[in-house]
Amino acid sequence: MATYDWVFDSLGLRDWCDGSGASSAPMSMADLMGQAGATPDTTVWDTPFPSMNALNDACASFPQARELTRGLERGFLDIKDSLSVVLDPLTQPLSWALNGALWLFQETPWFVMIPILALIVALISRSVKLTGFILLVFGLLAFINYYDYAMQTLAIIAVCAFIAVLFGVPIGIAMSRSDRLERIMIPVLDMLQTLPPFVYLIPLIFLFSVTEPKLYGIAVILYAIVPVVRLTNLGIRMVDPEVIEAADAFGMTKRQKLFGVQIPLALPNIMAGVNQTIMMSLAMVVIASMVSAPGLGVLVLRGIRNLELGVGLVAGLGIVLLAVVLDRSTKAALARVNAAQKQ
Repeated sequence: MATYDWVFDSLGLRDWCDGSGASSAPMSMADLMGQAGATPDTTVWDTPFPSMNALNDACASFPQARELTRGLERGFLDIKDSLSVVLDPLTQPLSWALNGALWLFQETPWFVMIPILALIVALISRSVKLTGFILLVFGLLAFINYYDYAMQTLAIIAVCAFIAVLFGVPIGIAMSRSDRLERIMIPVLDMLQTLPPFVYLIPLIFLFSVTEPKLYGIAVILYAIVPVVRLTNLGIRMVDPEVIEAADAFGMTKRQKLFGVQIPLALPNIMAGVNQTIMMSLAMVVIASMVSAPGLGVLVLRGIRNLELGVGLVAGLGIVLLAVVLDRSTKAALARVNAAQKQ
C-alpha cells in the first residue's frame, strides 16, 4: 500500500487510478520487498513528500516527474526545425565573424601580432609597465608553444565581447529611459546571470551543429552580456538630476542630453561593465571548449579527460595570464576615463 492511497480514495479517484493499468515506473525497493512478502518498517519520519513520483506510487494514472522532463524535451524537439529555419540565417554572420577572427589571429605572424597587441595596450593605458607585461606574457606563451591556443581564445573573446557590448549598451540605454522595459528586462537578466554556464550549451547543442562556431559564440554572448547591460542602465540612471535640469534649461533635446551629458557621465560605469563582460567571455570560452570551442580551454579539457596534470596546469596558468592582461588593460582604460572626467 502506497503512502498517499488515501488521497485518491478520499477524492473518489480510485477507479481513474486503476483504469490505466500498471505504472510504467521502475519498481521501487519497497514494492519489491512487498512482493517478496517483506514490508519495510516505516515511521512518520520516513513519510515521503507528496511529489509526482510518490503520488504515482499511489495512482498509476498520475504522471511521474520524468514524464514532465520528457514532455519538455519532446516539445523542444517539435519546434527545433522551425527555430533553426529562423535562427540559422540570423546567426550565420556570427560564424563568419568567428571564423574570420580565428583566421586573422592565427595567420598573422607572431612578430607582427604581438607588437600590435602591445601597441594597442600602450595607446589605451599609456603605461610602459603594462605594455612590458603584455610583451612578457605573450612571449612566455609563445615560448611554451601555447601561443596559437592563446590567439584562438583571444580571437573568440574579441568577437563575442564586441558583439555583447554592441548590443548590451543600447539595451542598457533603453532600460534607463523606460521603467517598464527595466521591469521586463531585470528578470531576464537575473535568469541569464544565475543559470549555470553548462545550461547555456544544452539547447544550443540541439539547435546547431557542434562544428559551427555560432554554437559556442551564442553561449558566450548570452553569458557575458549581462554586466554591460546592468551597468549601462545603472550609470545613466545615476546621473545627477541637477545636471539633467541644467541641460533642460539650455533647451537640449533628449538625444543631445543622452549623447552630450548622460553617456559621458555614465562612461565609468559603462567601462566597468565592458571589463566584466570581457572577463565573463573568457570564463565561458573555457567552458565552451566542451562543444568544440578552440583555445586554451581545449588543453584544460584534455588535461581532465586524459589525466594529464601538467597540460591542464600550464593551460590554466595561460588562462590566468590572459585574464590578467585583459583585466589590467580595460582597467587602465577605465582609469584614463575617470582621470579625464576629473579634469
